Amino acid sequence: MAKCPICKKNSTHADYRPFCSKRCSDVDLQRWLTGGYVLPGEPAEGGEDDPPGDGSER
Repeated sequence: MAKCPICKKNSTHADYRPFCSKRCSDVDLQRWLTGGYVLPGEPAEGGEDDPPGDGSER
């Protein structure tokens, strides 16, 4: 039986796999949405999170 990646309890509820409950599923989602998880790599140039200008254009 797989363990929940958030609380380490046994994952018994098939609706929330690999998590054990909706709460743990929501905790994981919140971590992704707030930047708690980051994929390794070089930052992308001109990504969505970059402001339109850095103020140096005149």
